Amino acid sequence: MNATKTHNKTFDALKSELGYTNVMQTPKIAKIIVSTGVGKTNKDKKRLELVVDRLARLTGQAPAVRGAKKSIANFKSRIGDIVGYQVTLRGARMQSFLDKLIHIVLPRVKDFRGIKTSAIDEMGNISIGFKEHIVFPETSDEDSKDIFGLAVTIVTTAKSKKEAEAYLRHLGLPLQENT
Repeated sequence: MNATKTHNKTFDALKSELGYTNVMQTPKIAKIIVSTGVGKTNKDKKRLELVVDRLARLTGQAPAVRGAKKSIANFKSRIGDIVGYQVTLRGARMQSFLDKLIHIVLPRVKDFRGIKTSAIDEMGNISIGFKEHIVFPETSDEDSKDIFGLAVTIVTTAKSKKEAEAYLRHLGLPLQENT
């Protein structure tokens, strides 16, 4: 669907609820960040290759290496050691990943009862954590011995938590009702 038509539909749906007077006031998704930490396995090259391969399959884009910013003796980490991987999605890849997240991945999560609204921060972004990457359809069952968690952060242009919540509900993200 055309981005302009989607933006106009969002404006029409939210203008009475949030008091918008102009289409440009409507929030939109700026980017989606998918990240994972590698923890103690940063010395195991096969495990690191597996994490890179899985993230590339899940997002359709090669992940960027995230190095340690400080040396911490207790964790035996030095500046520049690999501590995780991150992928930033924009444009068409972002839209297809969001569609897959809402319609395929979240329903596959065990005992899923909706995303808590407390996951939305005051700047209008939402972070969702997954304990297992195998809820994504691109992973195969025979590789289930090496399971890792990941975080998905959806960055919006919303100005407040209330605005972001209304926008994310309009998109179809399954948020829990406030009680």
